[in-house]
Amino acid sequence: MAAPPIITDLGSLRFDPHGAKLSVGVLEPFVDHLLATLDCLPEQRAGSRINGLAGLKPFLVAGGPIGSIAAGVLGLHSRAVRVILFDKSADVNWGLGWHQDRTICVKERLDVEGFGPWTNKGGMQHVSPPFDLLSRMVTLRVHLDDVPITNAPLLIAPGSHKFGRVAEPDLDRVVRLCGTAACTASAGDVWLYATPILHASEAASEPARRRVLQVDFSAEDLPDGLEWLGC
Repeated sequence: MAAPPIITDLGSLRFDPHGAKLSVGVLEPFVDHLLATLDCLPEQRAGSRINGLAGLKPFLVAGGPIGSIAAGVLGLHSRAVRVILFDKSADVNWGLGWHQDRTICVKERLDVEGFGPWTNKGGMQHVSPPFDLLSRMVTLRVHLDDVPITNAPLLIAPGSHKFGRVAEPDLDRVVRLCGTAACTASAGDVWLYATPILHASEAASEPARRRVLQVDFSAEDLPDGLEWLGC
């Protein structure tokens, strides 16, 4: 089978239909402030799950510099429901194969039909929800360092979110159908994604500090007493 086409014109990607869009430099004036706010988190960790960091909240509300990007897709009821800081460096330089993000973070475990299995990550309750809920969410990746092609940009398969839940044996087939894009970025750039988009990450070939604040957004409540943990 032929190799998947590689998309190099990142400016041509649109949230509809590709499930991805780059906003250039929109957070550049705030990078130093964000880094100072996140300075309390442990260093040299692949991912730090964040809750209750007051300095982040003004950025994440629907009228804030980050939240307004999500609100442009989901509307003014959009809210941040999970926040993770990824911190890749020469000492912490990992790779991940193609996959979909399929879990959400909630305040407490409740047995609700369609929600499961459950996991505990970073002391927080995570659960796999019905896939149609994920399909109505968006994910923002706020770049706090430059990410050239040599520093492990996120790889995506544009349009793959439209295939629904993709079983593991079908991952390569869907990626070949959709092609791939390497989401390079400069500090202050923001990538907007459909949450279920297929994505991967390689280890950096020339590793340098690569901090990315990843925020999931939703505009709806959970059923039967389940509550988003939020930010």
